[in-house]
This record gives sequence, C-alpha cells and structure tokens, in this order.
Amino acid sequence: MTTAHPRTTLLTGGKIHSPADPHATAMAVEDGVVVWLGQDSVGRTMYEGADETVELDGGFVAPAFVDAHVHATSAGLLRTGLDLTGCASLTDCLDAVRAHVQRTGTALVWGHGWDETTWPEKRHPTRAELDAAAQGAPVYLSRIDVHSALVSSALLEHARGADGFSEDGPLSRDAHHRVRRAALAAITPAQRAEAQTAFLRHAASMGIASVHECAGPDISGTDDFADLLARTDDGPEVVGYWGERGTADLAARLGARGLAGDLFVDGAIGSRTAALCHPYTDAPDTTGALYLDAPAIAEHLRICTEAGIQAGFHVIGDSAVAEVIDGFAIAEKTVGREVLAGSRHRLEHLEMVTAEQAERLGQWGVVASVQPLFDAAWGGPDGMYTERLGERGTTLNPFSRLAAAGVILALGSDAPVTRVDPWATVQAAVHHRTDGHGLSARAAFTAHTKGGWRAAGVDDGITGTLQPGAPATYAIWDAPELVTATPDSRVQRWSTDPRSRVPALPPLHPGAELPVCLRTVLRGRTIHHREEHHQ
Repeated sequence: MTTAHPRTTLLTGGKIHSPADPHATAMAVEDGVVVWLGQDSVGRTMYEGADETVELDGGFVAPAFVDAHVHATSAGLLRTGLDLTGCASLTDCLDAVRAHVQRTGTALVWGHGWDETTWPEKRHPTRAELDAAAQGAPVYLSRIDVHSALVSSALLEHARGADGFSEDGPLSRDAHHRVRRAALAAITPAQRAEAQTAFLRHAASMGIASVHECAGPDISGTDDFADLLARTDDGPEVVGYWGERGTADLAARLGARGLAGDLFVDGAIGSRTAALCHPYTDAPDTTGALYLDAPAIAEHLRICTEAGIQAGFHVIGDSAVAEVIDGFAIAEKTVGREVLAGSRHRLEHLEMVTAEQAERLGQWGVVASVQPLFDAAWGGPDGMYTERLGERGTTLNPFSRLAAAGVILALGSDAPVTRVDPWATVQAAVHHRTDGHGLSARAAFTAHTKGGWRAAGVDDGITGTLQPGAPATYAIWDAPELVTATPDSRVQRWSTDPRSRVPALPPLHPGAELPVCLRTVLRGRTIHHREEHHQ
C-alpha cells in the first residue's frame, strides 16, 4: 500500500499577514493547510521540492475575506441585467429602462439600484412615466435598499390589495414581496445560473472565499437557494441561511446553516419601513413596519436553540431592536442564558442600538452581521439617514459600541444593496462618518475575515488566520506601500515602528489606493487568478 505524497505549495518573496510571524515573507501549504511561515531562504531550503512555487514579487498575502450577507442571484442580475446604481437623475433612470427594453425586447426587465434621495428631482418615476419607458414590457425595479420597488402596470395586478400597495408609487411591505415573487418566477433557470456564476466569480475576484447567502421565501425561493448551494466547485464557499420561521426539519431539508439571515422583524430606512419608536422626520405619518413581535421572536429562538441551529433576524429600526431584545429576554427564561449564548444567533444590520442593548446582546453571544458601506453611502450629517430621521440619523451603525460590548462582528455588503468591495468595506468601518463609531483597522479586518467564519459557527481559533494548522484560505494582493499598525492604533493613527507585533495592513485612509486581488485560494484550491499572475 502506498501513501499519496502531499501536494505542497510554497509562496515566497512577499509579505504574509500572520499572527504567528509578523515578519514572514514566505508560506508553505500542504494539502490545503498552512504548515509553515518564515523567511524566503529558509522556505526555499525546506520546500525545494514543492509541487508549486508562487513568486509573490512583493505581493501581500492575507486571509481571504468572508462576505457575511449577500443575495447572490439578485447581485448577479445587477451584473447581467439593468444596473440603475449609476443613475444621477429620474431622467437617467427612465432612459436606462427605455434603452434596455429596446435592446432586449419585451421580456421581464429586472433592474435594481435607483435612489431618489440622490436625484435633483427628489422623486421617483410615476407609473405612467415608467409604463411609457417600458413600452409594454413587465418591469421590476428594486430600490437601492431592496425593500420597495417600482413596477410597470404589467406586474401591478400581482400586488393589488396587499399591504404596502400604491396605485402610482413604489410598492413596499407585502405588496413588494408579492410582486418580487412574480418577477422571480419569470427568471429562467439559465438566467439564474448566469447571474449566480457572474456574482460568485466577481466575489472571488475581490478576494472573497466565502459568502453567506441570506435567502427566504420573500427574497429568492427554494429553487434558487438549492441551485446556489449546489455550486460547490464554482468559486467561494456558500453558507446558506433561510429567513423563515420553522423547525430544524425545514433547515435540514433546504440545506441551510440556520433559519436566520433576512427573517424580517422590520424593513429599511430608505423605504421608510424600518420600525421606529417615533415617526420618520420626513414622513410624520408613519413609524415603519413591524413584522414580528417579541413572543414570535422568542419562540423562534427557542425552537432553533433547542434544535442546535442558528436563528437570526433582519433588524434595523429602534423599535424592531427593542422587540428583539425583549424576545431574547423571553427565550432566556426558557432555555437559559448559557445555552442561548452558545447558539451564536445572528442579527443582520442592527443599525439603531443603544449602549445598554449592546451590552445585553453581548451577554447573549449574538453575532452582528453589519454593512459599513451603508454608513459610507447614507451616514453623516447630510446623508439619507439624517434626511429620514433627523438627528437620530447620525447615531446609526455604532460598530465600536457593539465590539466593546463583546458582540461578534462580521462584515458584509448586503449585495446588491452595496458593492462587493472588502477593502472599501474595511475602510468604511475605520472611517465611520460619526466620530467614535468606527473600528481600528485591525478590528475591522478581523471582522471581515475571521469574524465571518465565526458568524457561520466556525470558531476553532485559527480559521480566518494564516498560521500553521489553519486552512489555506487566503488572497494575494498587489498592495500599495504597507505600514505596520501599533496594537493601540485607531482611526487615522499609523506607525512604522518595527517593534510592533501587529502584522502590516495596506493604508486605509480616505482616498488611499486599495489593493488589487491577484489570486484567491479556498483551502488550497485557487478560485480566482489574474491571467498575468497565473503560475
């Protein structure tokens, strides 16, 4: 009987981001596991017979990113369908629809990304304006936050009579869910496969080795979810969450890691469906939409905790957060704090949270799956949050508060809501638009790498790092000049002190040139490479 020779890869001539050796320039991998880090000369001697040698040419090697919240098919359709994120006006939006219909015919038009708060007209298209541009085609155009949509008259009957229906404006709440399901039903399996492939390839090209799909009956459907989870050899690992109340049997049948992700407690601020304790500043007649109350939240937590699977909720507004806190408190009385905390339940977005609430969530072992590019796009004194909420708008997304309370942070994009761009996400987490809410560069990077694995229940202490024994899941970057952050580094404080024991990171100040991904590797398997870098 013969023993197979382990496949060995030696990376040399670069900068390795590793807690085991902050000054390492070389790394060896055997059968998908990191086995050694150190200096080039030693590595070349120890592994002179390596099956593959990757000359880094000064490149930066770091743990690959995890995007902890995506919608793969919708994000892929943004790449293969109608992208409205660049529309600077209402006229641009209508012109884009008209041109798309003229180019593709009268099949369903799936578009995404309009945001009337950035347009000079400060309004959305009317139904008549959209119908004129659609020329009879069924048109579904989700708002940038994907919690409301404009549709042409050809789709309107699917939503009539539902909560959130509007004869002339965007559809929200259940009306939006109904019309979205109708639009998704018109997407062919071939279109879905093309969209998923486009998204996964793009994610890999951005240094992402794993994505957390947040699916559900009002988001994508079981066929879409099954097709995505079946793509085991096509780019990043997909960890699937299904946003529906149910039992462990439901999760097992669907192959879901948990009944979590976008199980809606409320909606979104941009669409004025996030549940608030006090009315919207720019719409005093509404406090948003609350879809689940505390007893329902508690029951879902109990069922999932007793079954040993993750529960989770989409929660944004302060009223929704209060319901979640009450729900956890009720569940604790049934299952106990220790068991509840050990289940690593998830909260997606968690934008309006007080210091006291953060402390309680930390005690319950909660994971906060957060999106720093939300703050970059809509935060600050002149952003959409302030337009919708007034002074409350400057208090959202307090990442430092959550981290200080012991809440596990995992960073993501919520693609297609914001772009898949991990370094820009880390940059946004560091340079928060509200003073005191940001993270250190080291904490932000960890939350987008190791934190993503922990959010999915992988908490062995080494996954998401580069050290002996860890999975060889990494990305190689053509990075600008590296600096070394001191252990106490905070926003915009950098040092080149060679005594530091914190591995180097690229500059992350606003306007900095961000790294370009040359190769992405998942457990030793290359899932992306740039042609000029392929060995």
